[in-house]
Amino acid sequence: MANVLFAHESWFGVSLKPSITLHRPKLLLVFLALCGCLTAFFPAESLSKVKPSRVPRPEPGLKIVGLSIAPTPYTLGDGPLQFSVTVQLPKEVYGDLILEVTSLISSPSKTSLRFLTHRQPVLIPAADNGELERSTVAVELAWDGQDHRKQLAEVGTYSYEVRTKLLANGEKGLRTVMVAWPKRGMLEVK
Repeated sequence: MANVLFAHESWFGVSLKPSITLHRPKLLLVFLALCGCLTAFFPAESLSKVKPSRVPRPEPGLKIVGLSIAPTPYTLGDGPLQFSVTVQLPKEVYGDLILEVTSLISSPSKTSLRFLTHRQPVLIPAADNGELERSTVAVELAWDGQDHRKQLAEVGTYSYEVRTKLLANGEKGLRTVMVAWPKRGMLEVK
């Protein structure tokens, strides 16, 4: 191994002496000054991609127009917690549709979850004056205070999310036709 380079020998005409380590703070300062100058000439806002302004989405024809939860605060073992959901259907509903209303109740740590669901066929009443009116449907969901493991939930603050959608029965099973905007909130469990 006679061809091994030592720190004092030169390699391709560059001298590798210990004095290079003395110039590192100066090189670092020059590099930082250069970066500072570049950021002054090219601010970060001009380099980032600008998102175009989005047109607000139109409100869907299917809406949750009423949500009441009773009793609040909910006491475990004192009967079920009732979610009363009032859903407004779109003006024009065709075919055999199914209304699905769901609620997800979860603890802050997401270790205790419960998913409630209710499905029913959509029945559109005939209007007296010949015009189609937007009808409403009332749905009740009940939570027995148990989590997904069928154990009594712990005392604390839980979040809930109520969703509703219209489903149509197709060749490959149920498919989503329309989804309403969800309603979210918190509830106290004692």
